[in-house]
Amino acid sequence: MRQSVLHLLLALVSLAWLPMSAVAEGTLPAPSGEVLLTISGNIDFPNVDDQARFDREMLMAIAPTEIHTRTPWHSDAGRYEGPLFREVLAAAGVRSDRVLVRALNDYEAEIPLAQLHDYDVILAMSRNGAPVQIREFGPLFVLYPFDDHPQLHNESVRFRSVWHVVHIHAP
Repeated sequence: MRQSVLHLLLALVSLAWLPMSAVAEGTLPAPSGEVLLTISGNIDFPNVDDQARFDREMLMAIAPTEIHTRTPWHSDAGRYEGPLFREVLAAAGVRSDRVLVRALNDYEAEIPLAQLHDYDVILAMSRNGAPVQIREFGPLFVLYPFDDHPQLHNESVRFRSVWHVVHIHAP
């Protein structure tokens, strides 16, 4: 319980750091740390040239969400934390009905935005309180709430559950 309160306080402090009102006004601050995610294509709020780039703090300030679930790739349930995927896309001002999510190894999957509104899909950044390392699906992992929705246990969702996410393109 104490750890959950700490995480909530950290999220609130992070929210103060990222001026979300700036997003509403059509601007997105530039990242100050290492860029973990780049969003390109049909977006309204670029912050570096014609792309929206996000560092860890920026991402964690956008709708921090926790999911308790098992995955097809882990033997036990875990507590995953990260921003709601749909809210990250909203922060960049994505104007598309689908996105192409690309991993470090150039694997790419297409995800319809409708699915991101049907389910609370996150870009997982931590598992059981520790940052998700590259060797463990990180730094970003498209994670569906599998235990809350048994219908998500299918091949198409598994293919959309991209790990090692570095780039999202809105065609």
